[in-house]
Amino acid sequence: MREEEEKKIALVTGAGRGIGKAIALLLSEEGHHVICVSRSEESCGSTASEIQLNGGSSEALAIDVSDASAVESACSELLETHGLIDILVNNAGITRDNLLFRMGQADWDEVMNTNLKGCFSFIKHLARPMTRKRWGRIINIASVIGLTGNAGQANYAAAKAGIIGLSKSLAKEFAARNVTVNVVAPGFIETDMTNILSEDQKTGIIGVIPMKRMGKALDIANMTAFLASQKSDYITGQVFTVDGGMVM
Repeated sequence: MREEEEKKIALVTGAGRGIGKAIALLLSEEGHHVICVSRSEESCGSTASEIQLNGGSSEALAIDVSDASAVESACSELLETHGLIDILVNNAGITRDNLLFRMGQADWDEVMNTNLKGCFSFIKHLARPMTRKRWGRIINIASVIGLTGNAGQANYAAAKAGIIGLSKSLAKEFAARNVTVNVVAPGFIETDMTNILSEDQKTGIIGVIPMKRMGKALDIANMTAFLASQKSDYITGQVFTVDGGMVM
């Protein structure tokens, strides 16, 4: 069997809803076994069940990605069960928006620990078997906010910019072992987070998007699936903005 036809093991954090769920579903459609990770057992279990109902292979893992020791233990168990994770998608993220002078220390720490430290922890504990096999895909979901900044989101922008720096550094570390590390930076995507915006806010956002519409979770999933495939074999250390032309 050719390598591109082999079923691989993929792990997606933040897979309970929105972009993460779309990525998990699409990777399953590509024929991979998908480990759906989220803080809530109900949400990751729902995604895993949907994959199975569609004829795919999946499992659910409820974990707080900001808890480094819990991530380490979970990764150890996963490697014992599966041998290695071939495709790692770090998507889990939260927001705690506020202007700097109103931002509490907890708001900063929670966003950094979930969005950036969680990403670091999963890579640290899952990448070594990839390097030994000399094949692996690590795709980290950042945001255009990590490239442009945004008033009221200093914590979120810093965490997402950190993901980009982390990814570029690890791409250099892992390249000789044929493990690629890339970043997908979504713009404004129709998710639960954007659905709570008022119509005036949505109108303002669409006004700064050259394509004059928000993206869909599947747009991010499509780019992620490409980066997870053999077709992206010579691409690493890159940031792919999927944002309707916001950042050019």
